[in-house]
Amino acid sequence: MNGAAVKVYSKAKDGGKQLSANFKVREFCCQDGTDTIFVSPELVSALQKIRDHFGKAVTINSAYRTEAHNKKVSGAAYSQHKYGIAADIAVKDVAPLEVAQYAHTLLGNRGGVGLYKTFTHVDVRAAKSRWDQRSGKQVAVSGF
Repeated sequence: MNGAAVKVYSKAKDGGKQLSANFKVREFCCQDGTDTIFVSPELVSALQKIRDHFGKAVTINSAYRTEAHNKKVSGAAYSQHKYGIAADIAVKDVAPLEVAQYAHTLLGNRGGVGLYKTFTHVDVRAAKSRWDQRSGKQVAVSGF
């Protein structure tokens, strides 16, 4: 991972801009309709690698979140989504556990991978964090 700084985009101006072979700026916007979008090129790169690995569409359920929207969806106080370095994704016809397992190998000794019933959380934070929340209760795990 290259550690590139987070970039700031306008949904209205840059929404159609291609960030990688399969991802556009608008896919990373906050669900509250805010025009400003924070996106980490490192996150885009990780998601593109996941897309390429499985060869199937990756849907971003949630990426950048404003502070207000993060509170509304009961996000963590220091959610990586607020910094533009996280995405909750689903890969077409691939179980979240399988996505988490691949993301874990991709990120190595850093980044966050969270396993949920219907999606996988992926982030590119400097520290390593792994958790399983499929039961509705968050449990720290060392890997997948």
